[in-house]
Amino acid sequence: MKSIYLVRHANAGWSNSNTSDFERTLSERGRMEADEMARRFVVNESRPDLIVSSPAARALETAEIFAEMFGYEPENIRREAAIYSGDIDTLEGIVKELPKELDSVMIFGHNPTISLYASWLSGRHIGQMETCGVLRLALEKKKWKDARKGSAKAVWYQQPKRRQ
Repeated sequence: MKSIYLVRHANAGWSNSNTSDFERTLSERGRMEADEMARRFVVNESRPDLIVSSPAARALETAEIFAEMFGYEPENIRREAAIYSGDIDTLEGIVKELPKELDSVMIFGHNPTISLYASWLSGRHIGQMETCGVLRLALEKKKWKDARKGSAKAVWYQQPKRRQ
């Protein structure tokens, strides 16, 4: 069985009004969220075979925090520009083209696309994933190319603890 971990990037800020949306980096809260969720993941799950991320600063920074916690070389994170402005079809294409020898992938992206893809792939309404929320989906097919609407089961969803 193949596993897909969908991760919405952690909380980002607007520290500079001249910064583009693409260049927005994580806030302090976002770095704490990513660290917390990566630590939780390491305790309960195996390291994914591949990490794929939007190249937008906040998504890539979140992916790098997870990678560091896994002992996964940050330079091995596959950057997919299409994730930043893509849609369900974009994520579907990325998953369908994964090498068959991989058993798990972790994809870092943005709302609304990451949440819409989760609902589409699972065939059930997932709702809006929180910042740094992680959803594990189990693909009920043996091949990535068979990933399609309703072909995965939502196994668990976790989000960071909210701090006041």
